[in-house]
Amino acid sequence: MIVSLAEMKQQLNLTDDLGTDDDALIARKIAAAQNLIERHLGYKIEARYGGNDQEEIPPALTEAVAMLAAHWYENREATLVGISAQELPLGVTAIVTEYREYSFG
Repeated sequence: MIVSLAEMKQQLNLTDDLGTDDDALIARKIAAAQNLIERHLGYKIEARYGGNDQEEIPPALTEAVAMLAAHWYENREATLVGISAQELPLGVTAIVTEYREYSFG
């Protein structure tokens, strides 16, 4: 995974004194977020970036995984009742679009 458990806890503003009760849940959210983003990109992030003779993983993709995983952690249901919401500008979709691989044929 391109986002570690420690980085995700920092994203969520979870401190060490809260323990490790949610570690498995947070790890699952990270894996699911990276999986979905990779499906939208059309490639595996770690196969394209971060290896020998490859560019570093773009910070924007790391941020997209963290943002999506945090959203899923904070909003664990498929719907919100009584709230008017809209996607934030420069959110996950905007980041993924910049790195997406398009193929026709």
